Amino acid sequence: MINTAIIAGMVTQLVISLFVPIGLLLYFRKKKWLSWKPFGIGVLIFVLFSQVLEKALHVVMIDPSGTSLKWTDSVALFVLYATLAAGIFEEVGRYIGFRWMLKKHRDYKDGLSFGLGHGGIEAILIGVLGAVNAIVLASLIQSGAFDKMIAPTLPKEQAAFLKDMVLHTPFSMYVLGGLERVFAIAFHIAMSLVVLLGVRERKFRYVIYAILLHALVDTAPALYQAGVVANVWLIEAVVFLFAVTAFLFTREIRKKFESGGEG
Repeated sequence: MINTAIIAGMVTQLVISLFVPIGLLLYFRKKKWLSWKPFGIGVLIFVLFSQVLEKALHVVMIDPSGTSLKWTDSVALFVLYATLAAGIFEEVGRYIGFRWMLKKHRDYKDGLSFGLGHGGIEAILIGVLGAVNAIVLASLIQSGAFDKMIAPTLPKEQAAFLKDMVLHTPFSMYVLGGLERVFAIAFHIAMSLVVLLGVRERKFRYVIYAILLHALVDTAPALYQAGVVANVWLIEAVVFLFAVTAFLFTREIRKKFESGGEG
């Protein structure tokens, strides 16, 4: 039997990851902050640069275990690669989106909309689909179909890992998974505004700032993934602080957009 609290956690992650982006979308529309083209380009850039190009490079660079590079066991190099890869692909993608695909969309609301599209689709692809996958696996395990139909098709270790993960991941971890998607949305909105400001003022160094900030916020999760830091609550506390800072930045930078034109 699977603990009902675990199932509740999966559902909670799904609800947070799905309805927070939808709620923000409706709120932005009500406040007249929603710009559909930047929103759509934000979705496209995330899928292309993060889910296609970056993941293709990961296949070449990262060991199947997901905790080290293929050509070295150095934790430092793994963390450096993981953080910079995310920063470079996503922030350069943002720059390309604003610089060449959104030439007539350079206002504050365009940065907000791009960031919401970018972070919102990430929440759905990672938070929602991850929760749905966990719920399906839990259902299969509960009915016995996992052992009869799924496990025989997988390597023994992988089947045991999946089953153990579903049976023993606590409620709190799923809730954290959902909240992490919310934190990520706040960060993506802030970085979209940083990159857009760089495009408006024709200062590429803002893109470099965004890359470095993105790498910095990803350092804590990378250390956790590499097994260096085991306390997930500490990791999420760090990510939360970045999200709060990003939210405050997003509010303050509005004055910059409203007072200055393109350089």
